Amino acid sequence: MTFLQNHGLTPELMIILIIDITIAVLLLALMRYLQGWTVKVNSRHELAENDNFAFGISTAGAVMALGIVLTGAITGEAAESYLVEAIGMTAYGLFGLVLIKLGRFLHDKIALNDIDKNALILKGNLSVAIVDATAAIATAIIIRSVLLWAEDLTVYTFIAIFSAFAISQLMLVLLTRARENRYAKRNQGASMQDAFAQGHVALAIRHSGYMLAMAFSFNAASHFIIFDPHAYVANLIGWLIFSIVMLLSLSLLIKLVKKLVLAKINLCEEVEKQHNIGLAAVEMAISVSIAIILAALMA
Repeated sequence: MTFLQNHGLTPELMIILIIDITIAVLLLALMRYLQGWTVKVNSRHELAENDNFAFGISTAGAVMALGIVLTGAITGEAAESYLVEAIGMTAYGLFGLVLIKLGRFLHDKIALNDIDKNALILKGNLSVAIVDATAAIATAIIIRSVLLWAEDLTVYTFIAIFSAFAISQLMLVLLTRARENRYAKRNQGASMQDAFAQGHVALAIRHSGYMLAMAFSFNAASHFIIFDPHAYVANLIGWLIFSIVMLLSLSLLIKLVKKLVLAKINLCEEVEKQHNIGLAAVEMAISVSIAIILAALMA
């Protein structure tokens, strides 16, 4: 015990850590079952008997997303009592879980409104599953940044968190529409959503890179917007303006870096027409790397 105390791990803090990890594990288990309940299937049956890889990828994305959100709930000083810690951890965890599921619903109905994402995943469509999992993870990265940005545990805090979440979902929709328009222009009016439905994995990987990049760049806003739980309109406007500026800046930077790193390679031909998954993965890595660097520079 002396070793633990010398490193700041008192018995009280150890109990707090045990409370947090117990609640986190229970919430992660709940998320796994919610994936099946949401689409009215038995998750064990889909994962272990049907060996549905697409459902597995979708579930993995949801579980990872919740894990990311929970790091935002755990990070910070311990509460004044074990009960308050348990209530706070549970409240933030459940709120994050609800937002992840809400984000998935909005992504289904608004961003990918031309396809039935759940039905395609149950049929084993890997490209749709990749986009679904990445959207959940991107949403979680944003929720985590907002949890760290907000303070205390009050109704006003949750309103502030939901406001930033709403803006993030709007940005994901705008990003999807922009990528759809670009894809259509280069492919005689073809639909990017239809390409996902037909199993275009390379295109899904590339799009996933853009979603993750947007999420990481969104994180930078928390370093510039001062948290004021009562300033509802100011919070909304602040997150909206900063998000648009970051998305435009990020898009320009990614385009420039790709031209340099992937010089003399026809990305449209390779990724969109030849389904080059390897090259799409490099594009994804570039997008995420630029976003992480940009966010770090602004921290």
